[in-house]
Amino acid sequence: MTVHLNSQSDLDDAVLQLVRADPRLTPILKASGMPALRRREPGFAGIAAIVCGQQLSVASAAAIWGRLSVAYDPFHHDTVGRARADRLGRLGLSVAKIKALKHIAKELSSGRLNLDVLAEEDADAAHHTLTALPGIGPWTADVYLLFCLGHGDAWPAGDLAVQEAIRVGLGLKARPTVKQMASVAEPWRPLRGAAAHLWWAYYHAIKKREGVIGKPADKPPAKKAAKNTTGSR
Repeated sequence: MTVHLNSQSDLDDAVLQLVRADPRLTPILKASGMPALRRREPGFAGIAAIVCGQQLSVASAAAIWGRLSVAYDPFHHDTVGRARADRLGRLGLSVAKIKALKHIAKELSSGRLNLDVLAEEDADAAHHTLTALPGIGPWTADVYLLFCLGHGDAWPAGDLAVQEAIRVGLGLKARPTVKQMASVAEPWRPLRGAAAHLWWAYYHAIKKREGVIGKPADKPPAKKAAKNTTGSR
């Protein structure tokens, strides 16, 4: 049976269940505190907003989505499916993103794709359904399943923050690969989505603690030498 994280109470219960089942997570929860539930709009609007934000800053993604959602209000897959590509381009969408949105709209209109049923499917099967669509990579699929559908077992194996949090939290020598992440998370089924929320919260907690994962830019700038020097990123 698929677990759904539709409320903060659902997430709280799932995290406590995880900690009882895996004692390694006890210090993780102690350091992070109970994670906050993150939800976004489901349906075509939800996945379209994620596609718009691919490989963009938060500000740029919000600006493009704002223009798109205002231009096509109410935002519906049939409307976007009929939209002129040049108009979508003027709103800030790349050719690849236009192609992705139009393909998703076509699949929804034909009935070959039903985004709502993915919430009830096995997480890996739902992930495969989404990544089979043009322009939908693992990150987009995982974010949609987790935040738009509240899928309790969706697992973002390729998320760098989750990987780094697990490296620190479990005392690993190196950041786990996507393949290794699948093995690491196996004991957390069918609550891997709740585990992801916990690891994200832990990542943010340790970032604030003595620069454990701080970027080089977070450190005080070094004094300039008398002659030209080069610095790291």
